[in-house]
Amino acid sequence: MHAEKQNIGYKAEEKALSFLAERGLKVVERNFRCRFGEIDLIMLEGEVLVFIEVRKRKNRVFGGAAASVSPAKQQRLVRTAKFYLLGCAHIPVCRFDVVAFDGTECQWLKNVIEVH
Repeated sequence: MHAEKQNIGYKAEEKALSFLAERGLKVVERNFRCRFGEIDLIMLEGEVLVFIEVRKRKNRVFGGAAASVSPAKQQRLVRTAKFYLLGCAHIPVCRFDVVAFDGTECQWLKNVIEVH
């Protein structure tokens, strides 16, 4: 079951990557991991560094894919992004997006996480 979920997640990330690349974003890194967590995709949209969480659900029962990015998950993403930025020579303008797949429907939610 774990391998099946990983495969579903990988396919969703591939679809998200293609979807975003078609809209002009350029990949910087995939599956960035550190002790704080993982960021699925890190991409550039112009000069903006975009940290992207990809979510996949069969349908919108229980709120759907976008709703599954809990406040705790958001905070892990922020900590992971801050760690990533430690390795940057200069800190670019950043934002956090979610690409949510509910069944075959794709939603791109921009700038969804508040950083404090």
